[in-house]
Amino acid sequence: MAEEHKHGSMDISEQEKTFHGFLAITKWTTISIIVFLILLYMING
Repeated sequence: MAEEHKHGSMDISEQEKTFHGFLAITKWTTISIIVFLILLYMING
């Protein structure tokens, strides 16, 4: 018979690393797009 699941017993360190990596990529992509748009506005005025 299968073991009973105990809430909070699973090791989620890999999922946490992946999530933090995703947030970092999202943050830097957003910042890059904003900087690019500002530069584009300044060049084309």
